[in-house]
Amino acid sequence: MQLSESIGPILKQKAGHVCSVSPSDSVYDAIAQMAEKQVGALLVTFNEKIVGIVSERDYARKVILKGRSSKETPVSEIMSSPVVTVSPEHSVGECMELITDRHIRHLPVLNGEKIMGVISIGDLVNWILSAQRETIRHLEAYITGTPT
Repeated sequence: MQLSESIGPILKQKAGHVCSVSPSDSVYDAIAQMAEKQVGALLVTFNEKIVGIVSERDYARKVILKGRSSKETPVSEIMSSPVVTVSPEHSVGECMELITDRHIRHLPVLNGEKIMGVISIGDLVNWILSAQRETIRHLEAYITGTPT
């Protein structure tokens, strides 16, 4: 496991369903779905194409702090667009760099125009921690002369 490995294996570990809302849905409905699905962001799709992404951060900054009504505000008014996306061939390192440089927490993964899933900063950090544990296990086995 290295930072140069593709995110394909991370994507395969995640459940197949991608949560999304339409641009005309209310922010309230989007936040309710995030709570129900225990996710921090939803893709905003129209005709099966990504037109934006809406996150808890968007809600906090663009609805709550501005005194807007979540039941009356459509997702299209607060979503982030255009969306930074990656392909399954992108490496873990490339994705970490994008997330860090762009100050984002979620990366939709597309194969052409087909939505494959969403990779979060948590997914990437967990993968890196797992890779580090594996490296430590191999080093300990090497030092002690025990087979892995």
